[in-house]
Amino acid sequence: MRFANETVVVTGAGSGIGRAMCEQFLAEGATVFAGDLELGSIPDATVGIEVDVADETSVRALVAAAVDATGKLDVICNNAGIGSTTDALECTVDEWERVFAVNARGVFLGTKHALPPMLAQGKGAIVNTASVAGIVGLRDRAAYCASKGAVIAFTKQVAVQYAGTGVRCNCISPGTVDSPWVGRLLDQADDPEMARAQLVGRQPVGRLGRPEEIARAALYLASQEADFVTGSSLVIDGGLTAG
Repeated sequence: MRFANETVVVTGAGSGIGRAMCEQFLAEGATVFAGDLELGSIPDATVGIEVDVADETSVRALVAAAVDATGKLDVICNNAGIGSTTDALECTVDEWERVFAVNARGVFLGTKHALPPMLAQGKGAIVNTASVAGIVGLRDRAAYCASKGAVIAFTKQVAVQYAGTGVRCNCISPGTVDSPWVGRLLDQADDPEMARAQLVGRQPVGRLGRPEEIARAALYLASQEADFVTGSSLVIDGGLTAG
């Protein structure tokens, strides 16, 4: 029960890693405010709030709802994100801007509006979802790699800016995770079985990650066990970046 009586906000809470985060925070005693564009799949026992992380008014309302209801904000997991499967030649300006609006601006806005209550109470943990795509180059992921690299750099800047205030900022950088987004990606492939085998083959451990494995890392970074950890990008990739 590491998060008993704590208030936690999670974006992208309706599936995959975000849903697993909500479930694990709930299991450890937190009051969880689950934000997503569609609320039909958010875990039971969370407070569901419709949010578009690319829209500042929407993000401000999500954070305000949590603070108004509980009087504080202990953790925010800026997890919402979208994918992109084009290279620099194929990627359009609209696609580039859409990916950055969700993946990078969404993290910025969540952080921006979580900081005031956290600074006022002298404690708080910000956990952003980046990716190994922000560390190494992946084929056909131009906008995605760039957006996740931005998340890692932003995380470090925030950590340094607010070091010593009691507010910590870290990110997780997963490898390929067996999530609904990966499932949709595979469904679009000419040969889904071959495409899946290629994704599995990138991880030296020989399998995709599981959402609950990534969520456990986020809970660690948000917990008191990580009090001396800030500005870090915790890689959870089955060895992908070690090869």
